[in-house]
Parts: sequence; C-alpha cells; structure tokens
Amino acid sequence: MRRTTITLPDDLAELLGSEARRRQTSVSDIARRFIEEGLVGSAEKPRQIPWAGLFNDPDMMPAERLDEALAQTWADDIDRDRG
Repeated sequence: MRRTTITLPDDLAELLGSEARRRQTSVSDIARRFIEEGLVGSAEKPRQIPWAGLFNDPDMMPAERLDEALAQTWADDIDRDRG
C-alpha cells in the first residue's frame, strides 16, 4: 500500500472524520473505501458509467446508413439555409 497526502476543505474533513467514528474505523479506511467505490464501484453497487448504453437505442440509425441519410438531408438543409 502507498501512503499519500490529500488536502480537504474543513467541512469535508469533518464529515470524513464523523463517518469514520460512526463506522468505528480509521479515516484512512473510510477514504480508501469512498475512493475505491467512486473509481471502481463495489459488488453491491457497480460503478455507473454515465454514457453506458447511450448508443443502445433500437430507433437509432445504424452507422451503415448514416452517409446515405446525411446525403439526403444535408443537401436540402444547406439549400434552405442559403435561401
């Protein structure tokens, strides 16, 4: 294990200390757990990736048809914008 030093705002340091006392463990242990849960997740609560599943939309146009669709619509949009 590697020792590191972090600087926390007073209110956050107090919350961390309070949580350590509540769980009857060290501040270092609580900090490690929170950092690990935030970066890796846990068995009970896997890390949520905000963009996961973003492109899993059955109504989304497949990439193979994208060039065709853009060619059909962009020309009309460009002509309309030019007046």
